[in-house]
Amino acid sequence: MIQTTRRLAVGLIVLIVVTVISGADTVSGVFKPLPAGQIHVVALGDSVTSGSNCNCSAFPQMYGDQLQDRDVATVAVTNLGVGGLDSSGLLQTLNQPDSATQVDTAAANVVLLTIGANDFGDHHDDVTSGQCTADCVSDEFEQLTVNLGKILGRIHALRNNQPTTILVTGYWNVFEDGDVAARQYPASGLQASDQLTLRTNGAIAAAAAADDATYVDIYTPFKDSSNITSLLAADGDHPNAAGHALIASVLLAATPNPLPTSPHQGG
Repeated sequence: MIQTTRRLAVGLIVLIVVTVISGADTVSGVFKPLPAGQIHVVALGDSVTSGSNCNCSAFPQMYGDQLQDRDVATVAVTNLGVGGLDSSGLLQTLNQPDSATQVDTAAANVVLLTIGANDFGDHHDDVTSGQCTADCVSDEFEQLTVNLGKILGRIHALRNNQPTTILVTGYWNVFEDGDVAARQYPASGLQASDQLTLRTNGAIAAAAAADDATYVDIYTPFKDSSNITSLLAADGDHPNAAGHALIASVLLAATPNPLPTSPHQGG
C-alpha cells in the first residue's frame, strides 16, 4: 500500500510537471472563439494608435468601420494604444495574467500593431541635433528587435494559434516631421531621424516576415504626399484626422480578403 501510494504520488508530480512545461507559453482559459460572422479588431501600440493630439477618431476605429463595410460583417474595435508605450512595456502587458491586453488580444482575430518609436525616446535630442550616429542607439535597436519577435509570438500564444490577421505598421518618422521638424532641427538632424526611421521600419518588416504577420508600409504614403505637414497634428509628431484616415486606408488595403482561416503553424 505504501509503495502504491508513492507510485501514485510520483505519477501525479510527473503529470503536473509535464502539464506546466507543455502549457508554459499558452493561456488556456483566455482564448474564446468568436461567433461566426463576427470580427474583433484589437489595436496595440503607442500614442499614434491611441490618437494623441488629434481630437479625432483614431485609425483603428476608422479601419474597423471600413472593414465592416468591406466584409459586410459585425466589427468590434478595441483600441489599447497608450501614449509613451515602448516595446518592452507592451511585452510586459501582454505577459501580465488576465490584463485587458491579454484578454482583448486573445479575443481578436485582427490585430493592429504599431510599436517601436518610443524605444529611442532617450536619444531624441542626440538624433535630432545630428550628433548621434547609429552606435548611440545600438542597444535600444537590439532590444527592439528581440521584443518584436516576442510580442508576435505572444500574440499567437494568446490566440491559441488560431487564424489571426496581424498587421504591423512602420512609421513615417520616429520623431517629428514636416514644418515643425524643419523649423527646429538642422539638416543633419533631419537626416539622422530619417535614417533611424528607415532602420526601425526595416526591423519591424523583418520581424513580420519571420512570423505569420503582414508589414504595412506607412513611410511611403506619408512621404509621397504632396505635403506631409497636412497629415500631421500641430505638434508635428502625431497624425491628424487626415493622417489617421490615410493609415486606415493603407491598413485596409493590406488586409486579406477574405480573412485567413488557417491556424498559425509557427512555434
